[in-house]
Amino acid sequence: MRSSIVKKLLCCGAKSFPSESSSDDAVPEGHVRVNVGKDIVCKFEMEANYLNHPLFENLLRLSEEEFGYSYDGALRIVCDIDLFQYLLHLLKTSNPSAHYMELPDLISKFYSSNATHLPADQ
Repeated sequence: MRSSIVKKLLCCGAKSFPSESSSDDAVPEGHVRVNVGKDIVCKFEMEANYLNHPLFENLLRLSEEEFGYSYDGALRIVCDIDLFQYLLHLLKTSNPSAHYMELPDLISKFYSSNATHLPADQ
């Protein structure tokens, strides 16, 4: 079952979020803009269908608890930027382990592996 925040996002659609950027900075169809980080925030664009993944739902739920549902034009996910990139990497490469992990398992695996498996360009 999808979380309420994912339902709100899918109901509104990613393109309905207000944006301060120009049309040259438009989010491609099927993607959503995401601001990731606690103190330092990095901007990402990711496939919107990743929001349906239980790990993203858990990250969104944690962020909603901290920030509420007001996102200033992009979703805000409060987590380590490298952890977010690790999760994106698992999903982009269709790594089967991502489908069986709970959020604490993902965090544990990420920190125990020191993220040495991430490509340098990510």
